Amino acid sequence: MKSIRNEKNLINKVTLLRLDLNVPLDHGKIKDTTRIDKILPTLNFLIKQKTKIIILSHIGRPNGKIVNELSLKPICEDLQKKLNQNVRLIKKNINEIKNKNFFHNFNEQILVLENIRFYAEEENDDYKFGSHIASLGDIYVNDAFSCSHREHASIHQISKFLPSFSGLQLDLEVRALKKITSEITKPITCIIGGSKISSKINIIKNLIPKLDNIIIVGGMANNFIENFGNNIGKSIKEKNCNQIVKEIISLSEKQSCKLIYPEDVLVSKDLNGSSEIKELGQINSNEMILDIGPKTINKIINIIDKSKTILWNGPAGYFENPNFANGSVEIAKKIIEKNKENKIFSVVGGGDTVSFLNNLNVVSSFNFVSTAGGAFLEYLEGKELPGITALS
Repeated sequence: MKSIRNEKNLINKVTLLRLDLNVPLDHGKIKDTTRIDKILPTLNFLIKQKTKIIILSHIGRPNGKIVNELSLKPICEDLQKKLNQNVRLIKKNINEIKNKNFFHNFNEQILVLENIRFYAEEENDDYKFGSHIASLGDIYVNDAFSCSHREHASIHQISKFLPSFSGLQLDLEVRALKKITSEITKPITCIIGGSKISSKINIIKNLIPKLDNIIIVGGMANNFIENFGNNIGKSIKEKNCNQIVKEIISLSEKQSCKLIYPEDVLVSKDLNGSSEIKELGQINSNEMILDIGPKTINKIINIIDKSKTILWNGPAGYFENPNFANGSVEIAKKIIEKNKENKIFSVVGGGDTVSFLNNLNVVSSFNFVSTAGGAFLEYLEGKELPGITALS
């Protein structure tokens, strides 16, 4: 990939900049600006280069129809404050904009085209639509890593028609993921949670040969706990996963990757209850596992202490109830401590994990925190991402 950071002579050029500004909205108010904040360095870089910036982005899933509640207007207002300059939303139908000279009518350096997913051609990866969007600019920059697993016109087709570059944030994302998939400093540990093993089996299979330790936490750990003959009460678990669990255990043994699952847990009779520490053989049929216990926390902390690289995807427990957030808190604290000592490279991804770290206000204490979701997971699976391939 060619990075826009290394490109010269951008003055007066029209730059089509694909961003992921798909932030959560509540009655037109932005609830979390993380995705906006992350792309500010790219925007500031392009502003200094005196290029005309045309932002392409989306919110939600309007399914090719105009949905007023999914307008990019709130994002424009937020960008205006953060960049301290005017940002204009262009509501004109993209198909009616005939060429890039249209943008010369506006004094603003930053223009935002209305939600690109208002057009059915976008998600259909329409060749003609991609060609038309490309005709509106001089160069194309993809700084939407989190959308780069999609074969959409503004990510995939558009690069066929213009000189195409990666943005600063996309560069950071790929660099961070390379450090845990190909440019590895060992020992490397992966902490992986979530409720469904089946959704992450390919990631686990792809990573195990590269890992020294894989730590299974969250809801998916319950399948492992039960597999080894323990009662898990009414805990969440994924059905029909016995074969997948056995496959992971077998693969980790063959690859000399140490597999860790909880030795003790915190339980309650309901999600809003208080916590009780239980050994694995003590769980009653009316109880559910909602966090890892102190023995497990100590074991994980010792492993982190000896690791040089760490990937964390999925909280250790039901952190929405503070009674079951301690496992995740202690993991975060240990990684942060090692980061401050420059003794570990840490990459965090996954919506729930990022949300948890945002609640603690510690996102900046990790080497890299990805908001990419599907693209993050598919990269870890070893899949080629159409948006990245298009830039290569």
